[in-house]
Amino acid sequence: MPLKVSEILESELYTKENLVTLLNASLEDSELIFAKAAEIKEKFVGSKVFFRGLIELSNICSKNCYYCGIRRGNKSPVRYIVSEPEVLEAAHYALDNGFGSMVMQSGERIDKRFIGYVEALLKKIKILSGGRLGITLSMGEQTEETYRRWFEAGAHRYLLRIETSNRELYYKIHPQDARHNYDQRLEALALLRKVGYNVGSGVMIGLPFQTSEDLAEDLLFFKEQDIDMAGMGPYIEHADTPLFKFRDLLIPKEERLLLSLKMVALLRITMKDVNIAATTAMQTLAKDGREKALRAGANIIMPNLTPLKYREGYLLYENKPGTNEQVEDSIRNLENQIHAAGCLVGYGEWGDSKHFAKRKYDSKV
Repeated sequence: MPLKVSEILESELYTKENLVTLLNASLEDSELIFAKAAEIKEKFVGSKVFFRGLIELSNICSKNCYYCGIRRGNKSPVRYIVSEPEVLEAAHYALDNGFGSMVMQSGERIDKRFIGYVEALLKKIKILSGGRLGITLSMGEQTEETYRRWFEAGAHRYLLRIETSNRELYYKIHPQDARHNYDQRLEALALLRKVGYNVGSGVMIGLPFQTSEDLAEDLLFFKEQDIDMAGMGPYIEHADTPLFKFRDLLIPKEERLLLSLKMVALLRITMKDVNIAATTAMQTLAKDGREKALRAGANIIMPNLTPLKYREGYLLYENKPGTNEQVEDSIRNLENQIHAAGCLVGYGEWGDSKHFAKRKYDSKV
C-alpha cells in the first residue's frame, strides 16, 4: 500500500514512487512538504537569499527549440547584443549596490567572435570589481576549450538546463537534429564538472505531454548528476513557437505554480545544500510567486540589470514580468518579497553552493 505524504517525509524514502506521491499531493498535504523544505533550508543553507544581477546578453540563438521565444526560427524579435560599456555599467551597479554576483545569460552561440567577446567581458568585470563579483554563465552547450577559456577568464558557475531528463519528451520539445542532441547535452554537463565549475541544471514544469513520473525522474536525475545549483520553473507558452499549438494540454496556471513550488521543495528536501533559484517564471503566474518559492526552499534571486531597451527582445515566454521596470524599483520589490518570506539578503557575498564546497572538500580528503 502506498505511503502517505506524512509517512514519506518522516521516513525520508524518496524513491520514484514516493516522489510521484508527493508531486500529486493535495493542497493541504503540500503544506507538509513546504514545511519540511523550510526546515531543511534553514538547517543546511540558512535564511540568506543571494542576489545575482542578471544580464540578458544577447537574444541571438543558433538553436530552434520548440518552446522558446528567441528560437532561431522566430522572426519576430529584434536581435541584439548588449554592448561592452553597458555590461560594465551593470557590473558597476551590481558592485555599488552590494550584489555578490552577476549572471550573464544568452542564446546559444558557438562562433569565435561571440566566445571571444564573452571572454573579454569576463576579464574586464573581474578587473573592474577587483575580483569581488562572482560570475555565473548560462550560454548553452560549448566545447571543453570554450568552457575552460571562460572559466580561466573569471566565470566559476554555469547553468545548463536539461529542460527534461526524459529522452522521449526531450525530442518532443526539441527538433531531432545535430544541434539538439540529448546525449550532447549530458556531455556538456560532464565537461562543466571536469573544468571545475559550480554546475547547475533545471527543467520546465507543466510541459505538454509531461507526467508526474517525468518530474520525479528529473529530481532523481539532479541527484545522479550531483548538481550544485538549479534553475527551474513553470512552463509558460509563447505564441510564436511550435509548442503553442498544444496549449490545450496544459494544466491550469494555478496548478502549474503549485507543482513548480513542490519541485523546488522536493529538490531542497532531497539535495539539502544546493542553491535553488526563485525564478521569474514563478512571478509570471503569481505576483508573489518568487516569495512563495523562497518559502518552499529557494535561496537565489536574479534582479534583471539588462538595459530596458533590450528586454522586450528577450521574451523566452509570454507575459514576462519586469520588462518595463526600472532596476531600483525591481530591487526594492525583491527586497520586500525576501523579507516577507522571512529571509535576509546576503549582500556582498558570492553565496556559492555549499554542496559544491562540500564535494570539493571531500574530493581532497
